[in-house]
Order: sequence, then structure tokens, then C-alpha cells
Amino acid sequence: MPRPPRPLEEPYRSRAVPAASARYFSWLFAAPAMRAPLLGIFALIAEWRALMDPAVELASAQLKLAWWQEEIERLSRGAPVHPIGCYLAGLPRSPGVDFKPLSAAIEAAARQIAGAPLEHGADIETHAAALWAAPLLTGIELAGGRSAGCQPAVRRSLAAVGAAQYLLAAIQDYRREARSGRVVFPVQELLAANVENADLAADAAPVHLQSYLEQLRRRALAYFAESARLLPRAQHAPLRHVLVLAALDARHLSGRRGAQRFPGLHDLYLAWSTARRAARRS
Repeated sequence: MPRPPRPLEEPYRSRAVPAASARYFSWLFAAPAMRAPLLGIFALIAEWRALMDPAVELASAQLKLAWWQEEIERLSRGAPVHPIGCYLAGLPRSPGVDFKPLSAAIEAAARQIAGAPLEHGADIETHAAALWAAPLLTGIELAGGRSAGCQPAVRRSLAAVGAAQYLLAAIQDYRREARSGRVVFPVQELLAANVENADLAADAAPVHLQSYLEQLRRRALAYFAESARLLPRAQHAPLRHVLVLAALDARHLSGRRGAQRFPGLHDLYLAWSTARRAARRS
């Protein structure tokens, strides 16, 4: 009988799946085989996203991301030292998993904090695929879903949810990013919309920037819907965490969080009903 995986230590666990967050419900209603790997992957994403925060000093963030690159190399050799790496290495299927794609996520994070701008709208998908889809694919492998992860439709679904996640974060944090000298939106799109750096950093978004942000919001919602549409029906049950994540973040982005007194209960019901429908389609 296989031994249960070692528990993920605090504070990494609570940062991975903050209470009542979309990540928490995605993990809570994930397929049983997916739950432990997903916790580790969400923990990595949380650590790297924290380093991407504009409040973090650039040199410190770059140094820590470089350390994480070394940790991924150690994890690939089966000799990690970080508690999250040790947790992932302790999962039953870890010895057969290729962890090298996680390096692409760290490289994408390093480019973003260095202020390297995206040139075109299409670059969002490439950047987000490295930042989000690569870790999620690794999680699928850790759960024993190698064949699922190789399916082009699954990869396109994860790329879509990754692009939506990037746009969601960009819409929420663009002002703080701009004030730290970073531009998170594609340069060509900003030029076409006549959006200047000063507009991005302003306390109140001018009308033309509001119009552009609304376009991005609609694009992100389309990506969330595309992610659910592209996921093969046979993968709805084992990969239902993707559907839950997309459903919750789409609701938050659209502003439909339900009754303001009990937003968590409405999120809980949406997550449960989405996972239940997915399980029935297996």
C-alpha cells in the first residue's frame, strides 16, 4: 500500500490555497488523484507570484527567482531542499515526472519583473502559457495524467485559462505595475488605444483607458469560456479543477459574486455545482 504524501508545511499551504479563494475551491473540488499535486503546484505559483509583486525590490526578486531555477534543477534530480520542492518530490509519481518545464514559468516571471514588455496581443498567450499552463501541466503529470497532458486540446485549454489568469492579474494590478516602471499590457495595443504611461499610473483611469480595460475584461472572459469549451469531455472529471478555476475567476471578473453579505457561499456553490457536473460527464 503506497504511503500518503508528506504534508505541505505552513505557511506555504495557506499561501497556495488562501481561504475562500478561487485556488482554494479549485483544489477542494479537484479529483482525488489531482488534489495533492495541485496543492504543490499552487504553492509554487504563489511563491513566484509573490516575487513578482511590484512592492518587492527588483534585485531581491531576481536573486530569489535565480535560486528557484536552481531548486527546479535539484527537483529534477530528486534532491530538492525547499519545503515545496520536498513535498513535490515526495509525491508517488514524482520520479517519472519531467520538472524542467517549470523553468519556463520562472523565466517568464523574471522577464516580467525586469520590465520586458509584451509587443503584441498574441504575446499574452505565449507568456501566460509559460507562466501558468506549464505548472498546471506538471500537476497533471504528477497526478498520473501523462496521456491527458499530451493531448493538444488539453494544452490549449490550459493555455486559455493561463491567458485569462494573466489578464485578470494585469487588470487588477496594472496601476501598481506602471508606478514601478512595468507595463503589463502589449505595447502595440496601448499605442492603438492612445494609452500613455501616465494614463496607466494615474489615480483615475481616463476614458480611453477604461475602454481598453473593458476590452481586456471581455477578452479574459472569452479565454475562460474557451478553456472550458476546449477541455475534452473525457477530461472533465479528472481535470475538473480547471473548470472550477475558470468558472470562479470568470464570475469575479464579471462582477457577479452573488450577494455581497455571503460571497464565499456563492463561490462555494458555483465550485461545487461545476465540479458535480464535470464528474457526471465521465
